[in-house]
Amino acid sequence: MKQQLLEKLTEKQDRIIEIRRYLHAHPELSFQEENTAAYIANFYKGKDCDVRTNVGGHGVVVTIDSGKPGRTLAIRADFDALPIQEETGLPFASENPGVMHACGHDGHTAYMLILAETLIEMKNQLQGKIVVLHQPAEETPPGGAIAMIRDGCLDGVDEVLGIHVMSTMPTGEIAYREGAIQTGRASFKVKITGRGGHGSSPHMANDAIVATSEFVVALQTIISRRLNPFDVGSITIGSFDGKGSSNVIKDAVTLEGDVRAMTEATRTLIEKEIRRILDGLAVMFGVTYDLDYKNDYPVLVNDVALTEFVTKSLQETAIAEVTEITRCEPQPPSEDFAYYAQERPSCFFYVGAMPANGVFYPHHHPKFDINEASLLIAAKAMGAIVADYTTK
Repeated sequence: MKQQLLEKLTEKQDRIIEIRRYLHAHPELSFQEENTAAYIANFYKGKDCDVRTNVGGHGVVVTIDSGKPGRTLAIRADFDALPIQEETGLPFASENPGVMHACGHDGHTAYMLILAETLIEMKNQLQGKIVVLHQPAEETPPGGAIAMIRDGCLDGVDEVLGIHVMSTMPTGEIAYREGAIQTGRASFKVKITGRGGHGSSPHMANDAIVATSEFVVALQTIISRRLNPFDVGSITIGSFDGKGSSNVIKDAVTLEGDVRAMTEATRTLIEKEIRRILDGLAVMFGVTYDLDYKNDYPVLVNDVALTEFVTKSLQETAIAEVTEITRCEPQPPSEDFAYYAQERPSCFFYVGAMPANGVFYPHHHPKFDINEASLLIAAKAMGAIVADYTTK
């Protein structure tokens, strides 16, 4: 059955690419993916499956029921784009100004649609159920996963799988890791207020830029002096809004920052220390502050047993296009797939998608692109695992 599935997917490779290129040319931002959701739902019309739309917003949930007893496996693909002006020069580049599929979600959706279609065609050879999660809004907190979960997308589901294509990995390589594999994150915005004045008379003012600069420097002591050296964490200040005139002392400065951590305990500690430094800053400089701190995507933790099953399935399947299966290091970005992993045993793994010429740009770059050969690999990898899972 598995070999038949792989052969069918090979025959449909051109359709996977065609779908990917259509979606790439018609990207939509997180929480605005109305047309993409309609395209996905329309794809399943007339097919022998159950389709739920508007799940947690624009989510689409497809259930493939073999009619035989067995476990239920969910497989997830996201479909939102980013607020980036595309600079790839591709003939199928984005037709929506300022919006771009710069993370591969168009490819995720394309491979998943064709894989789901093929599983539907072969469902009499399966056992149990396959639930396809077409998820919107992965890129923007609070994310689409948590709303879909609240709307019942995991009801009856035993375990969850997901794939991300990676432009930084050679095409043909598949990477996995058990345990914590992607960071949890938080974001914050803080306004530090002093007292404005004339640049010639600093003694009559209270310079918010000086106080805020001290805060920026002090933040890095959290990483260097408050975290265990074996823990992973980072704090980035991405916006420092202190623009003014050269001879005017600013009365207020607004900062925006990003926090990443590989355990929830570390994420909690970083927040505690940020608040403590701000309290000390207020006393030290005589300023006040207004902090808006938001924890969003948790640490993504792969279930050990399920990851072992996934890697064994991949290693024992002869996928001609796969050149290497490796255990990778944890990945710094965050992923709202983590919410599924909090609810059910889950495994999230990676498929290399580096362009054939070896020239690649990182995800979220205006020149980001993928090797479309990676999409067949993703379909076959996920398909092989599904086949093993539903026939074991």
